[in-house]
Amino acid sequence: MGRYRIRVATGAWLFSGSHNRVQLWLVGTRGEAELQLRLRPARGQEEEFDRDVPKDLGPLQFVKLCKHHSLVDDAWFCDLITVRGPGAFEEAAFPCYRWVQGQGVLSLPEGTARLPGDNALDVFQKHREKELKERQTLYCWDTWKEGLPLTIAAGCQDDLPPNMRFHEDKRLDFEWALKAGALEMVLKRVYTLLSPWNRLEDFDQIFWGQKSALAEKVHQCWRDDEIFGYQFLNGANPMLLRRSASLPSRLVLPPGLEALGAQLESELQNGSLFEADFILLDGIPANVIRGEKQYVAAPLVLLKMEPNGKLLPMAIQIQPPSPRSPTPPLFLPSDPPLAWLLAKTWVRNSDFQLHQLQYHLLNTHLVAEVIAVATMRRLPGLHPVFKLLIPHIRYTLEINTRARSQLISEGGIFDKAVSTGGGGHVHLLRRAMAQLTYCSLCPPDDLADRGLLGIPSALYAHDALRLWGIIARYVEGIVHLFYHRDDVVRGDPELQAWCQEITEVGLCQAQDRGFPVSFQSQKQLCHFLTMCVFTCTAQHGAINQGQGCSFFPQLDWYAWVPNAPCTMRMPPPTSKEEITMATVMASLPDIRQACLQMTITWHLGRRQPDMVPLGHHKEKYFSSPKAKAVLNQFQTDLESLEREITARNARLDLPYDYLKPSRIENSITI
Repeated sequence: MGRYRIRVATGAWLFSGSHNRVQLWLVGTRGEAELQLRLRPARGQEEEFDRDVPKDLGPLQFVKLCKHHSLVDDAWFCDLITVRGPGAFEEAAFPCYRWVQGQGVLSLPEGTARLPGDNALDVFQKHREKELKERQTLYCWDTWKEGLPLTIAAGCQDDLPPNMRFHEDKRLDFEWALKAGALEMVLKRVYTLLSPWNRLEDFDQIFWGQKSALAEKVHQCWRDDEIFGYQFLNGANPMLLRRSASLPSRLVLPPGLEALGAQLESELQNGSLFEADFILLDGIPANVIRGEKQYVAAPLVLLKMEPNGKLLPMAIQIQPPSPRSPTPPLFLPSDPPLAWLLAKTWVRNSDFQLHQLQYHLLNTHLVAEVIAVATMRRLPGLHPVFKLLIPHIRYTLEINTRARSQLISEGGIFDKAVSTGGGGHVHLLRRAMAQLTYCSLCPPDDLADRGLLGIPSALYAHDALRLWGIIARYVEGIVHLFYHRDDVVRGDPELQAWCQEITEVGLCQAQDRGFPVSFQSQKQLCHFLTMCVFTCTAQHGAINQGQGCSFFPQLDWYAWVPNAPCTMRMPPPTSKEEITMATVMASLPDIRQACLQMTITWHLGRRQPDMVPLGHHKEKYFSSPKAKAVLNQFQTDLESLEREITARNARLDLPYDYLKPSRIENSITI
């Protein structure tokens, strides 16, 4: 006879406990025993029991559990079960971290990560094969729009598997925030009902609530060329700027601007000429909002890097040359102030479109969804790569499903307020998909390609590279525990199927854009996994946090609507002389559109109350001391970077906080 000590931990979320009775069995290499206990698990509690078992079960392999109910199936969220057997020095851990529903028997394997084996009689091999077969019927691919990454098959959040849903605390907060935002929008509309709307200062009428120091600085200084240029390096969208290798072919200098041409050539030779080309927007159909046509432009901005690190605009071409306008006007800092301001506003509107659709939605949310679905379909819970990635896909499927049904759906927020809504956003996403390369998701490659390495004032670039290195060391530490040689990588069928599913299925034959269809080495695997973790955490943090927040004190570029207008209501100017304040105000969003922009960017950019910082998930998916040590070192490295960034920011007029590890969420949840 042996005595076993069993601990059962229940999730801390609302409704995690259950009034139903739970039955447990222990399964070892020498037998199985039903435990004579009847649990009724309580939210946030860990219950401990000692039970005598009449025979030696040997090393434990599984804990089986079954939840019985008579009238109501009261779901239970089981976190973790640990068991200490007779004479054992350590507990055996059986991770669950999922909902237990119905009356079927759920088998939880002992949590040591294992690679797949080729022994069909191995009980763990049989378990992982059964698990994957069940998951592949539960997690199915779907096509939201042709030419875009595949998504989870779910028309709304209620169609998702239960373990991919928001926990109740998150759901209540999310839906409360939507209602609070809607109320704020109504109050602002009422407040401005009888007010004039013919000066830029009139936007002050909706610029109220708690604001960050940066939001206030943008409000005061958004017209300054220095703030305009800074945003390409460290603003909400630092992904478009590149160092010029030659003068852009679309640049046509109007007569009389020979001196500008010589200046551009000089900056080019010095390596200080930069560009931001929005050509992806050329020809994208514009929205029609409440019967009023909106407008889309495809600007080109040329900027110079000053010796002090400031990036200043030199010229703006709002539209590329066309048969109707072979020499489009070139707007300059020396132009009449309102003409120059309107040209910069067109650039900021175009940046809004690419930021939200290409760099935020596609390159983080939709890529992360492909990673999430492929992980659930191809990697069993015992696989070390599953254990590595599962904390970084929390809530992603639900937030994306909600976006498709509320934000970018027909009649959704984009259709109501954004110039690329009404179908243009889908055209733009398809074009962006063609530019979605593997290298573009990896900062060392992307920043080198864009010529942004080694620039002291490029704070996003610096922090992204530091984080990439820290994540890479974490990934390498885990991978090398299980894949000791390259041939072990090549011989893992589950891993290879996962890679193929991402590239050929989820990303729609992306191998021609550099994505691998198989892994041939440890190095190749580590690089790909680093990209996955970075995309789902740091990159989303950098792109999401800057968009706006009118109630929460975070850094903010979108709260002041003229700095990032969601739509433009007048066509781009074709001359500089006739631009007045009336022209500027007629081009910017109206009160309704501006209020809607502020509401939705606050909702999408605010810090989440149940936010889990990067690397600090509480779930114990890995049970081995070596894997735990790798995670602990990851956390130590992140804390060191946090101190570095804090010390640096203390010396800056404009601190860059978006890639502070404490501000990066561990997965895409908003």
